[in-house]
Amino acid sequence: MTFDRAAGLAETARALAAGEVTSRELVERTLARIEATRSSLNAFRIVRAEAALAEADAADRELATGVRRPLLGVPVAVKDDMDVAGEPTAFGCRGDFPPAAEDGEAVRRLRASGAVIVGKTNTCEFGQWPFTEGPAFGATRNPWNTRHTPGGSSGGSAAAVAAGLVPAALGSDGAGSVRIPAAWTHLVGIKPQRGRISTWPKGESFQGITVNGPLARTVADAALLLDAASGNHAHDPHRPPAVDASEAVGRDPGRLRIALSLKPPFTAVPARLHPEVRARVVELAERLAASGHTVEEADPPYGQIGLTFVPRATAGIAEWVSEVPCPDLLDPRTRGAARMGRLLGGAPLRAARRAEAALHRRIGAFFTSYDVVLAPTTAAPPPRIGALLDLGGMATDRAMIAACPYAWPWNVLGWPGVNVPAGFVTGGLPVGAQLLGPAGSEALLVSLAAQLEAGLRWHEAWPPQPAVVDSPAV
Repeated sequence: MTFDRAAGLAETARALAAGEVTSRELVERTLARIEATRSSLNAFRIVRAEAALAEADAADRELATGVRRPLLGVPVAVKDDMDVAGEPTAFGCRGDFPPAAEDGEAVRRLRASGAVIVGKTNTCEFGQWPFTEGPAFGATRNPWNTRHTPGGSSGGSAAAVAAGLVPAALGSDGAGSVRIPAAWTHLVGIKPQRGRISTWPKGESFQGITVNGPLARTVADAALLLDAASGNHAHDPHRPPAVDASEAVGRDPGRLRIALSLKPPFTAVPARLHPEVRARVVELAERLAASGHTVEEADPPYGQIGLTFVPRATAGIAEWVSEVPCPDLLDPRTRGAARMGRLLGGAPLRAARRAEAALHRRIGAFFTSYDVVLAPTTAAPPPRIGALLDLGGMATDRAMIAACPYAWPWNVLGWPGVNVPAGFVTGGLPVGAQLLGPAGSEALLVSLAAQLEAGLRWHEAWPPQPAVVDSPAV
C-alpha cells in the first residue's frame, strides 16, 4: 500500500496494525519530508532521525509478534517545550541547553501508546507570541502561504501537520498557542481541560494557564492523540475525571444552545474583528443553526478577567528565565516580561489565583443558558513573516492583542476549547473558530466539532504543493 501525506493518525495506526506498511517505511518517509522542507517551512528544532528509526524497528518487531497499542509505530512530533529524554528543551531560546534526563509525562504516555517521536517542533521564545520566529532557529512558515506565519507559539507543530510531515503533533496552549496556529493553518486544535494532559515535570506550567493539546487535520485524529497523551503524573496538582474523546467523535451532540460571541473580551488596547474573519465565523454559526441548534448572539460575562492573566503569564516567564543557561541571549521583551513577573509574583499573583474561583462561578452561570460558545479564534488572518519579530515590548503587546484577543480567557479558566477550520480569506489564508465549553466539556465539544466536519469536510483541503517545497522570498 502506498502511504502519502494524506493518511491521518487513525488511518496510519490501522494500516500498521493490518501489516499494510511498516513503521520504518513511515518514519523514513517522514524524515525525508522534514528534510525536504527545512528551507521552506522550518518546522523542526530537533529531528531524532537515528533514534526514531531505531524506535520504528522496535515497533515493527512488536507488531510482527501481534502486539497492538493505539499508536504503535506511528510517527508524531512534540513541541520543544516538552522533555524528550536525551534531547535539550530549549523552548525557542538560544543557548547550550542540557539534554533532558527523562521524558516528560505527556511524552512518556505517547511512547506508552507506541508512538515514535520523530522530533521536536519550533516555538517562539517561551511561547509568548502568536508567531514562530527567532534568532535561535529562524522563521517557521505557513504551508498555505510561506510569506506568512503559521502562528504561535505551537507554530512548528501546526506547520508540520498542515504540510503532512506528520499526521498529528502535540503543542501547548497558554493564551491560544494551540488554537491560534490551528486556525491559521486549517487544523483542528484542542485545548483540553487543565490537567487532562500532564505538563510534568512542571506541575503547573505558567501558573496553571498553559496546557498541552493536540493538532491534527481531523477531529478523530485530534481526539485519538488527546486520548493517547492524557493522564497524570503522581504529583500533578490537577487531575480531572477521565474522558473518552475518541468515543465522542461518533456521538450525536444533540440539539444545543450555542452563544455566538463576536465581541472581544476586555483588553487594554482596542481589538477589531476583521470583516472576512467575522463572515467566516458567522457562516459556521448559520451552519450550526441549519443543523438544528439554537444559535444567538451573546457574550460571556468576562469582566476584568485580563487583570488575572498578566500576573500568571509573566510569573511563568520569570520561572522559565531562571532556568536558562544563557539569560543574556534572551529577547529583550522576554527579559522585560520576566522583570514584570518578579514584580507581580507576590500579592498580585496570589490575588490572581484566588480570583479564578469567582470567575468560574460568574462565567459558569452563563452555561446555565448556553451549552457552547462559538467565537472567532483570532481577530485577523495570519500576519506576514517578520511583522512582529522586531517590535518593542509595548508594540508587540498591542499587535498581539489586536490580532489575537479571543483565546486567552479560557486559559485563565482552565476549561476546554476546540479550534475548527472556518475557511479562507483573501490570499487563501486560513482562519478558524473556537468551540468553548465549561469544565470537563471536551466530549461535547469534540462531538459538535465532528458534526461540523462531517458536513464541511475541511480535511480534504491541502496547502498548495509548491508552497511546501519551494524556498520563498520574504
